[in-house]
Amino acid sequence: MKFKVLIVEDSKVSREHIAATVEAVDGVEAVTTASGFEALKLLPRQRFDLIITDINMPDINGLELINFVKKNPNYRDVPLIIVTTEGREQDRSRGMALGAAGYLVKPFQPEDLEALLRRFLKPL
Repeated sequence: MKFKVLIVEDSKVSREHIAATVEAVDGVEAVTTASGFEALKLLPRQRFDLIITDINMPDINGLELINFVKKNPNYRDVPLIIVTTEGREQDRSRGMALGAAGYLVKPFQPEDLEALLRRFLKPL
């Protein structure tokens, strides 16, 4: 079984780093977008098993994206992980309160992201 992970990240370098980390996990495919707006266009077209999003992005930010996903019955159960430079506790609390399942601060260790993927993508 192949899992599909949507990565929403405006920084090309971060997007590529996250995608490489995700695809290093056996049986996981990464689909990347550079904005929350692009992600909202992709969601109805494909089924994703997990979403990774940054907070700070142009157009629709990560918190707005989480809010949309969690209010939509089609995506409500898809786990979301925030990967961001925002390391303050209030940012973490806001993200988790909106429904994020995990929170990583950049720069992150690839094994930390892999551990979250293994936790939320069953069976791996």
